[in-house]
Amino acid sequence: MQKLNYRSHSLVPYLLLSPTFIVLLLFLYWPSINSVFLSLFKQAPFGRKRIFVGIQNYINLFQDPAYLNSLLRSTLFIIFTITIGLVFSLLLAVILNQNLKGIKFYRVIFFIPYAISPTVAGSLWVFLLNPVAGQVNYLLDLAFNIQVNWLTNSFFAFLAIIIATVWKNMGFNIIFFLAGLQAIPDSVYESAKIDGAGAITIFKDITIPLLSPTTFYLIIMNIIFSVFESFGIVDIMTQGGPADSTNIVIYKLYREMFINFRPGIAAAQSVILLALVIIVTIFHFKYGANNVHYQ
Repeated sequence: MQKLNYRSHSLVPYLLLSPTFIVLLLFLYWPSINSVFLSLFKQAPFGRKRIFVGIQNYINLFQDPAYLNSLLRSTLFIIFTITIGLVFSLLLAVILNQNLKGIKFYRVIFFIPYAISPTVAGSLWVFLLNPVAGQVNYLLDLAFNIQVNWLTNSFFAFLAIIIATVWKNMGFNIIFFLAGLQAIPDSVYESAKIDGAGAITIFKDITIPLLSPTTFYLIIMNIIFSVFESFGIVDIMTQGGPADSTNIVIYKLYREMFINFRPGIAAAQSVILLALVIIVTIFHFKYGANNVHYQ
């Protein structure tokens, strides 16, 4: 009886985890394996004919200047989005960490953008950046007497999707930075002040190092957000244009599959994208963890 009870109890964790494993198998592992399989074939539109081509799809991609340009744009997009997003989020989190009247209300306000979908975020920024009736151009005209064609100019369109993505993810970053700031003991700051440290020195030498575990986590999450969740923003705001200036990898993958009807090439792009994210994540864990300081 004791053995039966032991075995029944030992199965409970697996039973509790089984729904998660099933969901991961159906919606993550199986699609990933299927993408690797499809990437080895050249398939006619609507799947009427499939020809095995091995790694030729991958060779074609890395010989395609449009795809290489898309990889470069995606790299710049991720770097700028993460850097700008984390810097602004940290500064806002420091402000929101102050003991001010109504501060809880402002914390909720700053979190709201993360609660909406990327599609809604993109729609909001389309209205805000409208060259005629948008509030951004109105303020620029009022302050500097300039008008910007945000979504029809290659440079400004790329800048626009960066701004929209940073705004969309900022609430998530602020919440974690705020939690990290509140976990730092007040005694640490008091000791630093007694030793004569100024506000900038405290922020640079105490706050930022003690927030490094939070920053480490947020970099990983922001890479994932920038790579995968930016699709809705790009699709609503620019559709990859003008002149492919915002045609980042995730959107180019979508166009290859659902507009150009090239499932083999699209599958190869998805495999490359997944491999790059995994490599960057492993690299970050291996070398970025050296700069993480725990209390």
